[in-house]
Amino acid sequence: MKIIRTIRALRKALAAIDGSIGFVPTMGYFHEGHLSLMRTAKRNNACAVVSLFVNPTQFGPTEDLSRYPRDLARDAGLARTAGVDIMFVPTVEEMYPAGASQTVVEVGGIAGILCGAVRPGHFCGVATVVSKLINIVLPDVMYLGQKDFQQTVVIKRMVSDLNFPLRVVVCPTVREPDGLAMSSRNSYLSPTERMQATAIYRALQMARSMAAAGESDAGKIIFKIKKLILDETSATIEYVNCVSVADLQDVRRITGKVLIVLAVKFPSARLIDNAVIELNVDEKVRR
Repeated sequence: MKIIRTIRALRKALAAIDGSIGFVPTMGYFHEGHLSLMRTAKRNNACAVVSLFVNPTQFGPTEDLSRYPRDLARDAGLARTAGVDIMFVPTVEEMYPAGASQTVVEVGGIAGILCGAVRPGHFCGVATVVSKLINIVLPDVMYLGQKDFQQTVVIKRMVSDLNFPLRVVVCPTVREPDGLAMSSRNSYLSPTERMQATAIYRALQMARSMAAAGESDAGKIIFKIKKLILDETSATIEYVNCVSVADLQDVRRITGKVLIVLAVKFPSARLIDNAVIELNVDEKVRR
């Protein structure tokens, strides 16, 4: 595996590739969720490229940029075992040579709700850095994780709007044995918070069970989710919404497949998660 730090060197290395390029953009501190994306990229392409860049433009002024976990040696070893061919590790100066605010990709609509409502500018920073990385790597396929579902919707819309010639593949969320969605920020949690955080997955599973039993009232499902999390954790709830899978707009009644999205904030970390749920129509009719 090659570790490359400059755009020029990366382009030179990629020019020698004969075949498709699969790309996984990351901020590092790899876990099994990242590694599963890397293995998928390698399995389905001639070359698997991973970027490792903690992007300052997607962090707010009071967020965790300075303490975001970093360990290049550890990450390089994990990427190598996942079959990655090239790991691109640029500096901030390499990615933003004229300053972080010189050119930005503006996003609106779906980027201003849910996480975008509580993290102003976040998705603008995400869209900007991902568009730059796409132009640098020129991948055939980009792989993203479902845990960051709103991010995947924003990026897919950007790719379509800007006519980037690549496919975006969203892969399932990878979870710990107790159900907690894998995230680099899980490392912030205290032992007590880590134990409590399992309530997030249990709340999503409860939502699935309610819909499977025929409950179509999104408000009732949301109420139960909030109650479980507040009763069993020290976290505060930023949002719990039942939304359309296609455009993340709120739905009041479940008529097919919808998405439950949530964000909760523990004293040590902010966690997000989601789950697709589907109404059991036959059960609803019987009731």
